[in-house]
Amino acid sequence: MPAERTLTRPRARLTGNLRGMLWMALAGIMFVGMVAIVRHIASDMHPMQAAFLRYVLGLVILSPFFLRLRLHHLRSARLGLHAFRGLIHGIAVLLWFYAMARLPIAEVTALGFTAPIFATVGAAMFLGERLHFRRVGAVLMGFAGAVVILRPGVEVIDLGAIAILVAAPLFAGSKIITKSLARSESSAAIVAYLAVIVTLVMLGPAILVWRQPTVTELGWLALTALLATASHLAVVKALKAAELTVTQPIEFLQLFWATLIGLYLFAEVPDAWTWIGGAIIVASATYIAHREARAQPPEA
Repeated sequence: MPAERTLTRPRARLTGNLRGMLWMALAGIMFVGMVAIVRHIASDMHPMQAAFLRYVLGLVILSPFFLRLRLHHLRSARLGLHAFRGLIHGIAVLLWFYAMARLPIAEVTALGFTAPIFATVGAAMFLGERLHFRRVGAVLMGFAGAVVILRPGVEVIDLGAIAILVAAPLFAGSKIITKSLARSESSAAIVAYLAVIVTLVMLGPAILVWRQPTVTELGWLALTALLATASHLAVVKALKAAELTVTQPIEFLQLFWATLIGLYLFAEVPDAWTWIGGAIIVASATYIAHREARAQPPEA
């Protein structure tokens, strides 16, 4: 009996907060892949049209999934909350695509990491989650790494930087609402409502700048939609498994991957400050993962 318990204990630890952190790490890897594609097509296609097509193609990719859903999967008493989440998320996505067309990948990602600060505070204010010292410390440490990379005040603030700074609290609000919805709604309903509502939000802006996309652009955007949809599903699973404040430090790893992509695919050579900041971010994520693994009680 003791030997059996010893063998099953490591697997049992992959539950709760730690499992949520692993899902969030996977979501980050897929998200950075999507970032690279958006950066690739941003120089030729208007970001509002690119954002709209990404969601339209996402609906196409998800259509087999939607067709298998039954009415009770989508039935919800919180339609207003779904609609509000879709609205603020759609605006945030438009701003994010605009920023991607103007700024280096690492800079957009770094500025986007102001969102976890809003999300952590919001989770405490609206979801009743406790702000343990190690969680707050890890989030602030990761944000400090982003600041080291960005070095605010050294460069003139670009409109793209302003756009991402406005998008950050909107993304945080969307994530907080997702966590609230996850308590009573199915993952299918959360994904379906967001996909439809965000597409409708983007329709008007896309029409204003519309041009005929090429087959190659549609192919790239289809891959973007696939990666983004899979990333979003992973985020939903992460938020269902773990507290929001636990998963935030793991998101900082995206900056490290984004920096590497900028270097190898777009010749955006990182300086010493980028590597120092990336090391701080990885250290914060490693620390919180280690703490949560030790704190996670094994299941019987």
